[in-house]
Amino acid sequence: MCIAVPGKVLKVEGDVATVSFGGSVRQANLDLVEGIQEGEYIIVHAGFAIRKLDEREAAETLELMREAGLEIH
Repeated sequence: MCIAVPGKVLKVEGDVATVSFGGSVRQANLDLVEGIQEGEYIIVHAGFAIRKLDEREAAETLELMREAGLEIH
């Protein structure tokens, strides 16, 4: 099963972001979302950023995922 997960953007280099997912750091392609800056939150699915979130939305989504028993790293 694939799910979209919120993460915090640590660094942006061209069309690739380095993103933290609660301690696990991965790369995400930014071709589908414009104007992403370091420190912002994005939803990532299959290696692509698909939407920008504010910090509150990201925290709420992560909490709902934890309540559903999904462990996000």
